[in-house]
Amino acid sequence: MHERTPSRRRVLAGVVAAAIGATAGCLGGSLRGDDTDDGGDDRVLRLTLDSVGERLRDRFVDDPNEADPTWDTAAFAAVRAGETYTTQYRRPFFSTTDDPRFAVHDGTYYRLGSVVVDEAETVRPVLRLFDTDADGNTAESRSADGSGSGAESGSTTDSDAAVEADALPSGDRRAVEIAHFAARARGTEGGVPIGLVERGGYVYRRADAVDASALLPDDGPESVRFRDTVYRVEVSRERFYEPVYRATGTVVAESPERMEAILRAREVDARIAEGDLSADARRVIETASHGGYEEAHPYSTAYRAVLRALHERPYLDGNIESDAMGTEAGSGMLRYAGRYYEYRLRFGSATDPR
Repeated sequence: MHERTPSRRRVLAGVVAAAIGATAGCLGGSLRGDDTDDGGDDRVLRLTLDSVGERLRDRFVDDPNEADPTWDTAAFAAVRAGETYTTQYRRPFFSTTDDPRFAVHDGTYYRLGSVVVDEAETVRPVLRLFDTDADGNTAESRSADGSGSGAESGSTTDSDAAVEADALPSGDRRAVEIAHFAARARGTEGGVPIGLVERGGYVYRRADAVDASALLPDDGPESVRFRDTVYRVEVSRERFYEPVYRATGTVVAESPERMEAILRAREVDARIAEGDLSADARRVIETASHGGYEEAHPYSTAYRAVLRALHERPYLDGNIESDAMGTEAGSGMLRYAGRYYEYRLRFGSATDPR
């Protein structure tokens, strides 16, 4: 199944890494010339290669026959049949124009996405948590349209009466955890999970979670204990304006080979044939794929050849660190010797184990 995290198909070969990685420093030193004195600067440029496998389809194409709780079976069936299928707030297939999702059905490959076709007005429950020690039991009450009255509660939260988060229904447990992040960040430096925290808490959007909730009813608990902290519970019902999406699907390939070609065109940034590199440069690639390879500037002839083959010129030309850090250079997809690799270039200390 398709997965957004780049680590899904990474092959790090720990046993081989122990053998080859242990020689990385010696290899780097042997490949650099005698003129590599960097004046005592221990900054190095580290290259790592993580294997993606021999087929991009395994990573970037969904097979609905595999179990995936995020897969929208009804939406996929509708686009194949040319029927209209809409969702409110949630994008079908969780895809965007810049990051489409691909799927296969009976040997046909589809590019899946969505378009906004309407706007919906709705009222949803919002859960906010307040640290009873931090906020002085001052409640923020809100009306259905989201405006706050700023009223103070004046009541004292009884920590002994607090419900344990683990005892709540699954939807409430998720809501408490996310609202906890918002409460923890409130009034302090730091961030909250983007895309999860909304309006300073958690917004209930699933009807089944609302129906099963123990926190949302008027007679619900006034406080909840989460990770040894007792929070005062505040629930409000607020107005939201949400997009309505229509699922889209386009046939893009009728064979695995054509789909692979499409993915190569989309994903691959550099292609290197073994015959294009010297023996020393091939050793750089091999070491980078088994734990990482690093050198200090000025780089060896072999390392420069690899960087050029990756089209990472900012690491070679001009003010190296300034130019490289000022661009989006430094990562991409490589095809080498029949396999695909995610590569990453980063400056660091020679003693940095990353």
